[in-house]
Amino acid sequence: MNIRNVGHSMKYEAECVAMLFFPDEKIVTTEYPAGETFPPQPEDYIENRLENGVMKTTLCLNGEIRTMEQKLYDDPQGPYEEAEFLMCDMMYILLTQATGVHPGWGSLTGVRPVKLFHRRLDAGKSPEETGREFAEHFHVSDEKIALALETASHEAPILREATDDTCSLYVSIPFCPSRCSYCSFVSHDIASERAKKILPVYVDRLCDELCCIAEKIKQTGLKLTTVYFGGGTPTTLSAEQLDQVCSAVERYFDLSHLKEYTVEAGRPDTIDRDKLRVLHSHHVDRISINPQTLNDEVLKAIGRKHTAQQIVDCFQMAREEGFENINMDLIAGLPGDTVESFCDTIDRIIALAPENVTVHTLSIKRSANYGQNWEARRKALELGQQVGKMVSYAQKRLMEEGWMPYYLYKQRNTLGNLENTGYCKKGYEGRYNIYIMDETQTILAAGGGAVSKLKSNRTGRLERIFNYKYPFEYVEHFDEILKRKDRVVSFFEENRPLPLWKD
Repeated sequence: MNIRNVGHSMKYEAECVAMLFFPDEKIVTTEYPAGETFPPQPEDYIENRLENGVMKTTLCLNGEIRTMEQKLYDDPQGPYEEAEFLMCDMMYILLTQATGVHPGWGSLTGVRPVKLFHRRLDAGKSPEETGREFAEHFHVSDEKIALALETASHEAPILREATDDTCSLYVSIPFCPSRCSYCSFVSHDIASERAKKILPVYVDRLCDELCCIAEKIKQTGLKLTTVYFGGGTPTTLSAEQLDQVCSAVERYFDLSHLKEYTVEAGRPDTIDRDKLRVLHSHHVDRISINPQTLNDEVLKAIGRKHTAQQIVDCFQMAREEGFENINMDLIAGLPGDTVESFCDTIDRIIALAPENVTVHTLSIKRSANYGQNWEARRKALELGQQVGKMVSYAQKRLMEEGWMPYYLYKQRNTLGNLENTGYCKKGYEGRYNIYIMDETQTILAAGGGAVSKLKSNRTGRLERIFNYKYPFEYVEHFDEILKRKDRVVSFFEENRPLPLWKD
């Protein structure tokens, strides 16, 4: 889809709205000065023209032309914000009229919609007032408003625990037994000889970085409240290597304030009793066993080398080894999955009764090969609607059976612009998930591809420290990674409260 912006440079905002309706296409935006005109053209396009205080949006789609325009209204935030909102609103209205598609999240395109709800609730608005605003101004559906408000109510007490003197620790293990077809994470197939060779060295350096981070925590006086091992698949490590990393966490960090210790066990083809016993012995109290689906044909299609029964067997093994807080991840929209098959997966997961169920929506890779093919666009939009039925069924059934939504976020290019939602039984909220999504707490991260987020709620500052992305770079440039961690101490020195001097 081509976008022409005339008289302004609001490229990002226009593209975000267009992607709600054309998630599988490359969006190309070209900017022109005010007054530029164009001859008639047969191909599809969107034109947003800002001239003489009027925003005019024109949509040409499948041979039909639709137009809206509106004069900028007075607003203390200034004309740019006025024009931006009007442009996005008119684009959204015209595209819904032309396609017949009404995304559940309306014109909201950000990854943290619940944060917008918190902002209004914290300012004193009632849930009813907040809901009306999102329905009237952003076209959000009643279903999504109810989901966001319910999620916000469960997040709020945990967010209040994330004070400036607390932090979390993220440990990255970017290796997997094989790469899933849909995966966009930095993860390496452990079957390759290069990965096998680098893995022991990587684990050694990871433990060295954990020592460095622990020292920074001591210098800043932070209290560690959650630990999270992610990836990749952390249980790709051997039992001995898991023991090495968990022992480093115990040796270097003060765990007396810890409220949650999570390890993504992930795929059942990486889990055995020895590994589960190692984790349990180190007081890991929350693990993830992630089926994504319980349909064997879909598992094959996405490159998983295990069966649905192995997932169930692995879950039972974890219960036998004493794990009382288990999360299971599912993905709506996987290749070959149907609404009926996905609903069957949900029902079977409910029967297993894990404490946490996280329902993700597949994020697709954009390509330019659809071009102006309306039939292909129609099929993509229909697929998004089918995935919407999957997500709605999961929400309805899980909440009926006692799971509540406790964190929520969106990714770009998801089918139907749908969300990823974590559901839990009462008292089993995943604190780390809430903190990382809301960007409320400092999170110090170790390992390849890990990103530390330094947060001061007092000043509002948020700063990131990036590690090298790939394990080979991580090992090669390890001294630079340790040097970057010096910023942790100086950040908190700059953002600590000023002393109260007495005369």
